[in-house]
Amino acid sequence: MYNNAERYKSFSRRTALLAGGKLLLTGLLVSRMYQLQVVESGKYRTLAEDNRINLQLLPPLRGRILDRYGHPVAVNREDYKVILVAEQVEDVEATLAALARLIRLDDGERRRILRGVRRRRGFVPVTVRENLKWEDVSRIEVNAPDLPGISIEVGQSRQYPYGEDFAHVLGYVAAVSKGETGDDPLLSLPGFKIGKAGIERAFDTGLRGGAGNRQVEVNAMGRVIRELSRREGQTGKDVRLTLDRDLQIEAVNLLRRQKSAAAVIMDVETGDVLVLASVPGFDPNAFVTGLSSREWARLSGDPLSPLSDKAIAGQFSPGSTFKMIVALAALEAGIIDPDHRVRCAGHVQLGNRRFHCWKKHGHGRQDMIGALQHSCDVYFYKLAERTGIDRIAEMSERFGLGSKTEIGLPGEKDGLVPTRAWKRATRGVSWQRGDTYNAGIGQGFLTATPLQLAVMSARLANGRVAVTPRLSGTGNPVFEPLGISDGGLEVVREGMYRVCNLRGGTAYKARIPEEGFEMSGKTGTVQVRRISKRERLSGVLKNEELPWNRRDHALFVGFAPSHRPRYAAAVVVMHGGSGSGVAAPIVRDLLSAVQRKEITPGSEA
Repeated sequence: MYNNAERYKSFSRRTALLAGGKLLLTGLLVSRMYQLQVVESGKYRTLAEDNRINLQLLPPLRGRILDRYGHPVAVNREDYKVILVAEQVEDVEATLAALARLIRLDDGERRRILRGVRRRRGFVPVTVRENLKWEDVSRIEVNAPDLPGISIEVGQSRQYPYGEDFAHVLGYVAAVSKGETGDDPLLSLPGFKIGKAGIERAFDTGLRGGAGNRQVEVNAMGRVIRELSRREGQTGKDVRLTLDRDLQIEAVNLLRRQKSAAAVIMDVETGDVLVLASVPGFDPNAFVTGLSSREWARLSGDPLSPLSDKAIAGQFSPGSTFKMIVALAALEAGIIDPDHRVRCAGHVQLGNRRFHCWKKHGHGRQDMIGALQHSCDVYFYKLAERTGIDRIAEMSERFGLGSKTEIGLPGEKDGLVPTRAWKRATRGVSWQRGDTYNAGIGQGFLTATPLQLAVMSARLANGRVAVTPRLSGTGNPVFEPLGISDGGLEVVREGMYRVCNLRGGTAYKARIPEEGFEMSGKTGTVQVRRISKRERLSGVLKNEELPWNRRDHALFVGFAPSHRPRYAAAVVVMHGGSGSGVAAPIVRDLLSAVQRKEITPGSEA
């Protein structure tokens, strides 16, 4: 009896403990369920909704780029692309082989597509080719039954309707690279393109616009089931340039007659840049679709540097186009008066070295205006020596040489205006008299970009203020007092007038004969090699008889109309030969065109 009683009590205690444990666990479970389903229901409802609904970014339309009259020079166009969904295809490689019979697919493209297929889930589409021609779209659609997993999508892509004519100014867009991802979530979108050069890069943030979004319902695998809502992106802001479309195209056509050249036209009153041209160029549309390695190697390895904007990045000795600066430096310092004469016998001796004038037997006695008209080197050798390099450098800076114009384009170069201190700091040697002689005729260490030379010409034409070039039509022009006496400017302008309009002037053959349209200017011919004494004695070959890359550079700067200047221009033709024979006619044609357009009714339409 005792044993049974004890066992009964033991069993009862265990039962009570188990029941209590169960009750406690049930209570905890109920409590937790209450917390999850009642107290924190809102939190978990949101988490569940987030798992079910995805918010996806939508790329906006990129803003357009317009010329000064509103003509679009960079736009968006409807773009057809072919995509591949791997899960709908039994053999991806066989499908690509079938597609390659309809559109060109090289080995590099196939490898890219296969990499995309391996890295993504089977239902995520992979872009095979963008910017399809309508003929390609038609062939694919007709053969669609034999191409499972292949379909056509419609989107928007950047287009440059004038191709090479605006390539350097506008730049181009391309896919975001690894080092360019930032805070903007748009940059993480597959295939999103940003500005890589030119205006596209300088104004990229505003041109991009704002992202849109769409809400989509997805399953546990991430597959989109349906779209719940959509908000389109905000189109990027248009950028209006100061460029004139028609003049830009005309300038490029004129320059294309040469292998490598640049041209700039400015409004001397506002600083508006009407033309900024560089040849050879490239097709920016090719960068939108993506260059092959072979195409990139061809462009980057071309000795004519088609990817370089020579108008803002080409650094050339200004040659005789610099002589006006030397003259003004001397006049402003009171070194000489304009009537001071120098005898030119064709050369000047400095120690054991002879500095030659371009005219073998010399120009005889010349005053300042005559020296500008005939471009007498001996006059400016001696004038530079009396003036000194530091005074010349200070005057150069007033006219925009030696520093960037801050026009706002990436890649602009400074050029160089040398001084005594510069040579000591960079070369470790003292400035020499021969250095001053070289600077006096715009050679030696001195370099400038075509844009800087146009700024110099515009300031000579304006005379009152240091007009600054601008490429965007927004904001007000920036002016600073030039601080040059009217007397000195009148002397220099008279010399430039005679260069073009009096017989004996170096650009007389390239003059504008129409009354009221006359231009004033200055020629420049820059040696790219040193002519040895032996060559001089034996007879120097003419430029056209030399290999192209050993010929002189041809330059011309000018403004028009002469007596009430409105437009300034600069042209540099690499290895073009004579400034008077090659560069001056181009400036003449451009200044004639811009003046005629000004008086032609409806020219801005």
